[in-house]
Amino acid sequence: QVQLVESGGGLVQPGGSLRLSCLASLSDFHTFVMSWYRQAPGKERELVAHIGFTEDATSYAGSVQGRFTISRDNMKNMVALQMNSLKDEDTADYYCKADSLTRHYWGQGTQVTVSS
Repeated sequence: QVQLVESGGGLVQPGGSLRLSCLASLSDFHTFVMSWYRQAPGKERELVAHIGFTEDATSYAGSVQGRFTISRDNMKNMVALQMNSLKDEDTADYYCKADSLTRHYWGQGTQVTVSS
């Protein structure tokens, strides 16, 4: 049973930082493209960032460009999302996703609330 387990969510004030982590029970983790999505209340799930097989292949949604950084550690089967300068509109459930050509997995999500 493949599992993606996110952690690191919580309550933070505007302007603060959080670091989300996703640990994957995938023996071939290095062959998966990894992504972070988020879903705010009443809104559709949206792609926040993704990273290819290596750390130099990253892309971001325009709304988080320059504030969020995605990274991966293939030795630890982990992908992280460093979130800086958080805004109220970053409040959402954040999900980790793993994609290969034929296999796709989601984590259960971690809640991020940005509020003063």
